[in-house]
Amino acid sequence: MQQTMTMFETVLVANRGEIAVRIIRTLRALGVRSVAVYSDADADARHVREADTAIRIGPAPAAESYLSVERLLEAAARSGAQAVHPGYGFLAENADFARACADAGLVFIGPPAQAIALMGDKIRAKETVREAGVPVVPGSSGSGLTDEELTAAAREIGMPVLLKPSAGGGGKGMRLVRDAGALPDDIAAARREARASFGDDTLLVERWIDRPRHIEIQILADGHGNVLHLGERECSLQRRHQKVVEEAPSVLLDDATRAAMGEAAVRAARSCGYRGAGTVEFIVPGKDPSSYYFMEMNTRLQVEHPVTELVTGLDLVEWQLRVAAGERLPFGQEDVTLTGHAVEARLCAEDPTRGFLPSGGRVLALAEPEREGVRTDSGLSEGTEVSSLYDPMLAKVIAYGPDRATALRRLRAALAETVTLGVQTNAGFLRRLLAHPAVVAGELDTGLVEREAGSLVPDGVPEEVYEAAAAVRLDALRPKGGSGGAGWTDPFSVPDGWRLGGAHRPVAFWLRVPGLDPVRCTPRGTATVTDDRVSVTLDGVRHTFHRAGDWLGRDGDAWQVCDHDPVAASLSGAGAGGAGSLTAPMPGTVTVVKVAVGDEVAAGQSLLVVEAMKMEHVVSAPHAGTVTELDVAPGATVAMDQVLAVIAPHGEAGA
Repeated sequence: MQQTMTMFETVLVANRGEIAVRIIRTLRALGVRSVAVYSDADADARHVREADTAIRIGPAPAAESYLSVERLLEAAARSGAQAVHPGYGFLAENADFARACADAGLVFIGPPAQAIALMGDKIRAKETVREAGVPVVPGSSGSGLTDEELTAAAREIGMPVLLKPSAGGGGKGMRLVRDAGALPDDIAAARREARASFGDDTLLVERWIDRPRHIEIQILADGHGNVLHLGERECSLQRRHQKVVEEAPSVLLDDATRAAMGEAAVRAARSCGYRGAGTVEFIVPGKDPSSYYFMEMNTRLQVEHPVTELVTGLDLVEWQLRVAAGERLPFGQEDVTLTGHAVEARLCAEDPTRGFLPSGGRVLALAEPEREGVRTDSGLSEGTEVSSLYDPMLAKVIAYGPDRATALRRLRAALAETVTLGVQTNAGFLRRLLAHPAVVAGELDTGLVEREAGSLVPDGVPEEVYEAAAAVRLDALRPKGGSGGAGWTDPFSVPDGWRLGGAHRPVAFWLRVPGLDPVRCTPRGTATVTDDRVSVTLDGVRHTFHRAGDWLGRDGDAWQVCDHDPVAASLSGAGAGGAGSLTAPMPGTVTVVKVAVGDEVAAGQSLLVVEAMKMEHVVSAPHAGTVTELDVAPGATVAMDQVLAVIAPHGEAGA
């Protein structure tokens, strides 16, 4: 008998950025009207422009817009939407939001609220899947543990341990603790991050498995009792518990282990009455893939879903919609096959040369890769303002090939073509990571990126970068249409270094990359400068850069090269506030202030905490001394390099 179903006419996408753009693409393909929502910070964002209609839901802070259930439901009612797709992040795994949608007569394109609530509580989730015969990581038991109970559990399990928020996911608030003496501070920090990210600071503690691999199983379930798995994704390349690169399938698993893990994932999904697309995550000892442990279930679409789409040929967003509309899955487990290999890299607004601190700014120039076997899911466009208010992920670059080596090669080439001038990203870092011998060989673990990060970050600025920046400035001195001295009406204005009564002195420019010492650069090579490119030839080697404003980019790396005035710098001293000034390492919000003016502090003492893009950064005293200035309070918004406080060394306070 032929199945009948009624697809939605209008769907509201309760999210932003690249995932909203991704969902809108499938809605358009199905002929479904899309409704975007936006905060004041996103009024001209790409997802707003690509949707059929868009509704403002509030000011820039997420708590007053994308996290406001009331405003989202009001937008759905105004637009006439029958369903809401939550994307991932924000309210995607919020059971109260799913219930509110149902109460408002809207279909929540995701699992039932009770499944979200059950799997969103990591403690109850572990107990539930254990009863279903799924192996789990040894750890604490019970909810609402106090700091003292968590400490006792950690000591009983044995160090090292992993602190994890019971609510939420995505690595937020997770802390690896190797020293029992550090437990009090790490528990406090983990609670703070969990409370900020999920509104719930409940923690659990688990045994840390050394050099583990992170492998997850994609599941798909309909409302008629059918639950399938769509193979695995390897997500072992992580930094600070955040996934960096994902791929499908995993080189670690053989067919028997793949089938066993898939069956375990299906049991986990059935145990909570799951419906829709979801992911069951496992931690796997690299030396014994058959010993896998359940970590958590993500009750939503995953960031890395495109790699599964490419190797299975399925559009997961489409199947989320069809299942939510009541359709029965028309294929069985035996029909799911994995063909070829896919790898995804997450493009984030962060600066690898400054310890991966979040970055921001306006996208001045954008070029996203378009080549065979490459897909880019992006929320960017030229002019996009990247702020510290939201998640740092800007886009995903995904490559597919008949084998893993081809997919990796295509992805490295695609990242080299990626240009986002005006905002620092990790594109160059990702390209080098994908060329690392261990990655190429498939010898992965969740600590590899942290161990090798130093070797994957450039040491200083290449000489040709300063040469190109100087060439741009020299070109700006020339009249349009002129080259060398041609076209000049005043010979004394020709920038050729001529001096009265002496030999020519080459023109020089003082240049500075933020965070580094200034450099005096005298152009010595030949150069070609256009509106968006600059090429310089040094020692017979030609180097070509994208350019926009003060920014230069090449092979995924970017540099902001600013003019430097040595006279002004000498008059102002060693920076604002002098050598004892503490400046904001990134644009963000001050969440904690631990000192007051007049306090005596020790070298290295934690003084303030700045949060941006869901990342905390501790600002410590550069030396022992006295707090003579304190220019911020908790909740203050700060710009990068803004002075936060001044610490006068002992003997200088009040001088």
